[in-house]
Amino acid sequence: MEELNTQVVRDIYAGFKRGDIPAILDRIADDVVWDVPAPPHVPHAGRRFGRDEVARFFKILKENAEFHTFEPRDFVAEGDRVAAVGHYSGRAKTTGRDFVTDFVMVFTFRDGKVVEMREYLDTAALGSAFDTGESHLAGVPGNP
Repeated sequence: MEELNTQVVRDIYAGFKRGDIPAILDRIADDVVWDVPAPPHVPHAGRRFGRDEVARFFKILKENAEFHTFEPRDFVAEGDRVAAVGHYSGRAKTTGRDFVTDFVMVFTFRDGKVVEMREYLDTAALGSAFDTGESHLAGVPGNP
């Protein structure tokens, strides 16, 4: 099972590199949880629930970021989890600033489908690239 799960994760990355989002969505469960932690001003950051929200995540990601490199390098599988360790770099379209980070993405499986993906990355690097300099506290009492 670990080999099959690892192949699903490899297929997800191959789909991403091709821009084939339907291929990715075919490999995730209807009730998937997709979690990309980053500061709130990073457009694609946050926790999403369900296949439709994951499709929206990829749409937002494409609209706001371009990748120069995206390299999953190692895969570690145990039980119902696969961890992909890698590196990516790119540019925030809104600011023109680059980001570079190593990552670990942990995929949890149920019945051959991804039910959760949690990314671990350099959130400060990503946040800095997307920071427009506007107050992220706008609308909070005491802030303009």
